[in-house]
Amino acid sequence: MDSVSHLIRLARLRGAVDKRCLLAGDTTIDNGARPAGEAPFHLLLEGECTLELADRSVDLVAGDVVLLPRGRAHRVRTRGRGRRRAVVEEAGGAFPTARSQGTPSEIDLFCGHYAFGPGAGDLLFQSLPDPLHVSFGAESGEPVRMLSALMRGEAQNDGPGATAIVISLCDALLAMVLRSTSNRRLAGDALWTAVDDERLRAVVDAVLGDPGRDWTIPDLAGLAAMSRATFIRRFTRATGMTAGDFLTRVRMMTAAEMLTAGDRPIGVVAAEVGYQSESAFGRAFRTATGATPARFRRTATRS
Repeated sequence: MDSVSHLIRLARLRGAVDKRCLLAGDTTIDNGARPAGEAPFHLLLEGECTLELADRSVDLVAGDVVLLPRGRAHRVRTRGRGRRRAVVEEAGGAFPTARSQGTPSEIDLFCGHYAFGPGAGDLLFQSLPDPLHVSFGAESGEPVRMLSALMRGEAQNDGPGATAIVISLCDALLAMVLRSTSNRRLAGDALWTAVDDERLRAVVDAVLGDPGRDWTIPDLAGLAAMSRATFIRRFTRATGMTAGDFLTRVRMMTAAEMLTAGDRPIGVVAAEVGYQSESAFGRAFRTATGATPARFRRTATRS
């Protein structure tokens, strides 16, 4: 399994379609902060708009996706010349066409969110740039448009199996975002899931495939066919984290999945993700998730 697919499986996400916004003129739509465990996304199908955060603004054009991994409050602003217009249609209702109800819309914005638990999903989203802005542009715009049309249709119809289909389609959109090397750097942040150096990508894939192995920097540098110093420098620049931090993050994500999905003793889980000492694993897991492995398992079982 490739690394992006593996990460999405570990994260146990639930994607949802929230609304479609048809906007024109000088319009603003405020979006409050999401609760813990939710990350909103916006997909712009037509026009141009700006997403405003407390510390920065992101200009969006057709084919752009922006994901807010920490669920921050934000505002969507349009600055069109025509008459002000805002039509917001909730999922499960009849989405209008972009030119319905008389006044043409300049902006067609598709909005949704991902829900995830406190373990692997939270660790994945905490590792992403915030905001994460990817521009698919004209070259790959048609697949994105087809995907969004399917998501809209299933959310609108709300028929048998619609929830499962929407979750799968949202997963597909996230996979396209996580693997995209377009606009992968924002304010110095790196999207480690989209490393464009094949040698470093081989390292990422190897660690994800066998997180319990006793990896050393020389081992990883050898996989990348680089000297130790060159590997350390390039890996940190490409991923935004050290190789050691990356290895720990992958191990904690894997451990969270194992604790959630099964009843193996904590010592066995620790060994399978590369820790000879259960106490050392417990400290690392608590640092990463805020809970001991036992408490995390109890909470996950109750939810």
